[in-house]
Amino acid sequence: MVRKLKYHEQKLLRRLDLVNWEASGGTLAEVRALRRYRVGRREDYVQYKTLARAVRALARRLRDLGPASAAFRARCAAALLEKLHGLGLVNSRQSLAVCESLSAAAFCRRRLPCLLVKLRMAQNLRHAVTFVEQGHVRVGPEVVTDPALLVPRAVEDFITWVDASRLRQKVLDYNQERDDFDLAA
Repeated sequence: MVRKLKYHEQKLLRRLDLVNWEASGGTLAEVRALRRYRVGRREDYVQYKTLARAVRALARRLRDLGPASAAFRARCAAALLEKLHGLGLVNSRQSLAVCESLSAAAFCRRRLPCLLVKLRMAQNLRHAVTFVEQGHVRVGPEVVTDPALLVPRAVEDFITWVDASRLRQKVLDYNQERDDFDLAA
């Protein structure tokens, strides 16, 4: 027996579903992935899951094509593998079997903070997300402040510190490569 809620309590809890609260928050595996990869918005992870599911379905359809369309299947499979390899989601372009095991975690590993940790520009993912949000990182000529940026393989080499960043100055001081003339300009 629970007491009846007062008017202001009902008003505050109107949008809350206390009966099905687990369904609205996602599964435990999803929450673990959100924490592991420091994904700030759940919608991003849901979109990654949707994209991974679409790629797996496409790979299954290509696999199930009959022998009459072998040339078409080979062309489409090569194009799909090339696209996924260019995005950095798969490591090899050999077989469609890697496409059938694609997960949302592959998309999470291509986010900018994960690549900062991989390139050893940050100690951990929490610091990497902070660096990106504060505007210390640029990809090519543009400063990036969104940690949800997916970085393809071709652009991965152009991840650097912003010229005016204090972190860049600290790294240059540590490596004894700081030039006073460049800092004055």
